[in-house]
Amino acid sequence: MIGSDEALARLRAYLANMELPVDSRLPAERELAEALGVSRADLRKALAVLEAENQIWRHVGKGTFIGSRPIDSHADVAAITKRTNPAEAMRTRLLLEPEVARMAALNATSEHIAEMRLCLQKCRAAQTWRQYEAWDNRLHRVIAESTQNALLLALLDTLNAVRRALVWGRLRVNKVKPAPDHHSFAEHEAIVSAIADRDLDRAAAAMRKHLESVERNLLRPNEPERRPEASLALA
Repeated sequence: MIGSDEALARLRAYLANMELPVDSRLPAERELAEALGVSRADLRKALAVLEAENQIWRHVGKGTFIGSRPIDSHADVAAITKRTNPAEAMRTRLLLEPEVARMAALNATSEHIAEMRLCLQKCRAAQTWRQYEAWDNRLHRVIAESTQNALLLALLDTLNAVRRALVWGRLRVNKVKPAPDHHSFAEHEAIVSAIADRDLDRAAAAMRKHLESVERNLLRPNEPERRPEASLALA
C-alpha cells in the first residue's frame, strides 16, 4: 500500500524528471495524484513537505507553483524588475550573501549542514542544467535558512524573485549537463566546509569568491568560459 513517504518520493522524482522552470504551475491535485499513483490525501501531505522546504508554493484558487513563494506580489516584483538589471542584482548578492554565509557558520544546525551536503551531491549528479539549477537554488536557500533570521530570508527570497524575472526566460533550453569541472562544484564545497567548521571569515570569503565567479559568467559573455546556459544557475 502506498503511504505518504512513498508519495513524497514519487513527487520528488516527478519534479526532477519533468524539469519544470521556476514559477511553472503543477497539474491539478486530481490529475497529479493519478499520474503518481497515490491518493490525494497522501499527495497533499507530500505537497505540504515541499512547501515547507520552499520547493513549491500554493495560491488558493490559482494552483501550485515551482519555487519559493514571492514575498511581494508578482506585480511588485515586476515593478522592481523594470527598475533594475542583472548587474545590480549581482552587486546586491555580493553585498548580502557573504554575510549570510558568515551567519550560517554561526547558526547552522547539524540538520542544515547535512542538507547542504545532500545538495552538493545532487548538484554533481545532475543530468541537465535544469536539475542542477533546482539543487543549486536549494543549496543557497538552505544556507540562508540556517542563519535562522526570518527577515534576512524574506529579503533574499525577494531578491531571488527579481533575479529570476531578470534572467529566466531569456535562455534557450539546453539539455547538456554541467561539466565535471564546473566552477560551482568546488566553490560550493568550500562554502559548506567553512560553515561546517564554524569558520565565519572563511565562509564569507568562500561565498564572495563563488559569487565573483558567477558574476564573471553572467555579465562577461565574451570570456571563453561562458556557456549559453551558465546564467541559468542561481550560482
